[in-house]
Amino acid sequence: MLTVGILYKEAYGVAIIDEMEHRLNRRVSIGALQTVLRRLEHKGYLTSEFGEATNIRGGKRKRYFSLTTLGSRVLRETQEQRVDLFKAIPRMAFPKQ
Repeated sequence: MLTVGILYKEAYGVAIIDEMEHRLNRRVSIGALQTVLRRLEHKGYLTSEFGEATNIRGGKRKRYFSLTTLGSRVLRETQEQRVDLFKAIPRMAFPKQ
């Protein structure tokens, strides 16, 4: 969901994989990504629509994903929870460098 938000209007399969691999420095399989995107769409966190067919893609259309209002809300709530958890860690828990 974060990557769909980052890419905004350009969030389609290959672009999502490229962004994730670049930021996370790890491989992402197209099959795993498609499964996750379908599940997130089914839960109402994402929506998708097809773009225009292009000659470069042999007439195939890209499926673009975007965050729904619910998906945006869940991302914000998750961010707030994570920030609160980090704030709760005592400073002494971090070794001095």
